Amino acid sequence: MPPRSDTPRAAPASESLTSLDALAKALRCLPGVGPRAAQRMALHLLQHDRPGALALAEALVHATQAVRHCERCNTFTEEPVCALCRSARRDASLLCVVETPADLVTVEQTHAYQGLYFVLMGRLSPLDGIGPKEIRLDRLLRRAADGVVREVILATNFTNEGEATAHYLAELLVARGLAVSRLARGVPVGGELEYVDPGTLAQALRDRRPVAASG
Repeated sequence: MPPRSDTPRAAPASESLTSLDALAKALRCLPGVGPRAAQRMALHLLQHDRPGALALAEALVHATQAVRHCERCNTFTEEPVCALCRSARRDASLLCVVETPADLVTVEQTHAYQGLYFVLMGRLSPLDGIGPKEIRLDRLLRRAADGVVREVILATNFTNEGEATAHYLAELLVARGLAVSRLARGVPVGGELEYVDPGTLAQALRDRRPVAASG
């Protein structure tokens, strides 16, 4: 019988990669990141930038705990009401409805709009199970009917879902006596606001058109 060794046996390769595989799998939640890209990111962090990996982990934990939705416009903020909604310099009679916080930032970068916002956090897409409840339509209607808002600018994207969302919102808002306008077609059809250049978006805001209820 061979002598017994007290040296711990090395774990099988599949077990030693468990944590690495979990990290790569977690990174795949990022948009546009597939399995191979996620694996490269995970290997880079562990091989070249472990302090960066720890900082990233801490920032993610802090953000998920601290960031909430603004009580007025529904965008991301760490306060009950975001800085834009609190600003006395904004025109409270104008309310721009966008799909995402990234779209809000894009509109702000044009410096062509001085009103307030409401962020839907999505768009109507029945095939994906996204209906009025998921985009917080009830909150938008209450916000638009506060007695101060005079015009609602529908700045959803010019995708099929974005157009359907704008049409649906227009019907409800016009029925409540609000003036409703839509971004002009300076924004490319099928385009996402996040990727439109500021000059084009500024022109679209200036050339927005009224929306009337059908029928």
